Amino acid sequence: METLYHQTNKHIQEVQSLMGDLERTDRQSVHLLENELQARIDQIFNHLERLEILASKEPPNRRQNAKLRVDQLKYDVQHLRTALQNFQHRRYAREAQDREREELMSRTFTTNDADTSIPMDETLQLNSNLHNAHRGMDDLLGSGSGILNGLRDQRSTLKGTHKKMLDVANMLGLSNTVMRLIERRATQDKFIMIGGMLVTCVFIFLVVRYLG
Repeated sequence: METLYHQTNKHIQEVQSLMGDLERTDRQSVHLLENELQARIDQIFNHLERLEILASKEPPNRRQNAKLRVDQLKYDVQHLRTALQNFQHRRYAREAQDREREELMSRTFTTNDADTSIPMDETLQLNSNLHNAHRGMDDLLGSGSGILNGLRDQRSTLKGTHKKMLDVANMLGLSNTVMRLIERRATQDKFIMIGGMLVTCVFIFLVVRYLG
């Protein structure tokens, strides 16, 4: 399990590094990088499924800690998947705006045209579409921010649970030591009682024999 865990963690770090290249990649190559990132993220999820199976087979004293480590990796890669999806949505919106702007700028009007009026309705509709796209992007960014905050809260909860589990484990270790000391003292007391009974019986026997 340790080998697969470290390998998966390394893949996550590589994806995090590649995510920083998205904004710097040119428009012609960015979709290739997106496809590569998506393939790597899918591969990481496959590794996580295998890690969950291996964690469930760990010894009882290590199983909880193993599951917490796997959950931590899962939250990290979910964060990366959300970031990639948000970037793709922003890119699609920018490309749609660019296409609409180019279509508007490519319109030509001449004095010989039968209809020389500017299609204001279409312009207004384009402006409305742009506003709706901006509003949609704001909502998407707000949703992504909420997801990130939720992941941070879940990470904090997992860390707190992990600490509590370690405290309970330490407490159980101390309790086991105390129980062993009690059992040892009970055994010693039993031998002392038996010895006292034997001495008492011998004393009574001697008294009866020599004084009777």
